[in-house]
Amino acid sequence: MSDQRKSAAIAFLEKHQIEFERFDHPAVFTVEEVTKLVNIDHGKRTKNLFVRDKKGRRHVLIIVPHDKSVDLRALGEITGHGRVSFASPERLLRYLGVDPGSVTLMGVINDLENAVEVVIDSAIWEAESVRCHPLVNTSTVVLPAKGVRRLFEVTGHNPLIIDVPSR
Repeated sequence: MSDQRKSAAIAFLEKHQIEFERFDHPAVFTVEEVTKLVNIDHGKRTKNLFVRDKKGRRHVLIIVPHDKSVDLRALGEITGHGRVSFASPERLLRYLGVDPGSVTLMGVINDLENAVEVVIDSAIWEAESVRCHPLVNTSTVVLPAKGVRRLFEVTGHNPLIIDVPSR
């Protein structure tokens, strides 16, 4: 299944002429594991969180620098989502088509109904290039800023760009 997901992600990038560099590596589940096992010297490292509102009606993909600790309470207040909490693995698979440990900005390619709202920290949005998983945690792709913007344009997602509050 993971090979199919990776192939689908790469095919999407190629189909939409989004430049990328691909790096394969052992499976990584945490920022700490990425630091130890993934040797890429360029591209802003990301951390991705998938949350839902209290009633489970709104889902949000949050993309921040890898070393940022997000204040979910403050973020919920700023964005109008109210109290948010991490979504279940089932919701993650349903909305973004990925498993825990593989949450990525590329998950929006599986959100065909635009049910997921996207919040991106301004440090990521302004970076020259960013790193993310191609739907699986055994590879990393580096996308130039224009590629990130194109990805959201093609999928119809209009991200909210803010300074995501940290704890």
